[in-house]
Amino acid sequence: MTAQTARPADAPPSWVDYLPQSLQGFARLSRFDRPIGFWLLAIPCWMGVAFAGLDVGWRATNLLYGILFGIGAIAMRGAGCTINDLADEDLDRQVARTAERPLPSGAVTRMQAYIWLAAQLAVGLVVLLFLPLAAKVVALLSIPLVVAYPFMKRITWWPQAWLGITFNWGFPVGYFTAGGNDYFWAALFYLGLIAWTVGYDTIYARQDVKDDAIVGIKSTARLFGDKTLPAVAAIYGLCALLIGIALSYGGPRVPGVMITIAFMCHLIWQLVMLKTKGDAVALQLFKSNRDAGLLIVFGIVVTITLSMLG
Repeated sequence: MTAQTARPADAPPSWVDYLPQSLQGFARLSRFDRPIGFWLLAIPCWMGVAFAGLDVGWRATNLLYGILFGIGAIAMRGAGCTINDLADEDLDRQVARTAERPLPSGAVTRMQAYIWLAAQLAVGLVVLLFLPLAAKVVALLSIPLVVAYPFMKRITWWPQAWLGITFNWGFPVGYFTAGGNDYFWAALFYLGLIAWTVGYDTIYARQDVKDDAIVGIKSTARLFGDKTLPAVAAIYGLCALLIGIALSYGGPRVPGVMITIAFMCHLIWQLVMLKTKGDAVALQLFKSNRDAGLLIVFGIVVTITLSMLG
């Protein structure tokens, strides 16, 4: 069996195809072939570090923390996906798009998945040990959120909101790590990030509306139905408002407004694409949020740099 034929139907071509067959299942279990999740988990951490710099200035250790958060994001996103697939094995087996994933296909056994999960959590623990005490405490509080997430789509129509709380938990972790101390503006920013995630994951969930309905999985995409576009527009508007207020009043006013406008233009572009091309571009739009998030990180870092030079 070649690497190409071993790839599940829902997996994109990637470097994982060239790994030994014995390793491919573990790599796909952690979604190494879909790096967008790593980006969307790491970026809020970097945002937190950068946003704290508006309070206390830039510190040399922030670069080190940025690298650690990148490593931690890879480990914890992989752990989260492993937990999700362990919880969803029976559901995945019922859907054609996911039936060939590592667990339902038998490429990885449940015992192997648990061992792999422990290894990834161990990497996350090593990263945690390098963080300040306050950041350690905040990071540990995310564990119940991660464990509970796979079950949210069974009990609520708003699993995307839970994902937003969980996926962006790195923002307060990064903020405390870098010594941020102006909590009100940080809280507004975090709420804005939650809205951002609800919006982009609703777009992503449009791909699975029919299959989700068959197996009984709930989502905001199913909840909004034909009103998805105006609903996401309203959610993105709330996101831009909260982040804009946090950046404009919690930090330098003019740069904050400029960063927010650039970010909002990206969100508007997503809405226009969704309206004109529909669900066919849902995955493309979802992935584009890496660039939207990095735009904010870059904007804040430039703002801090210019203030230091001035």
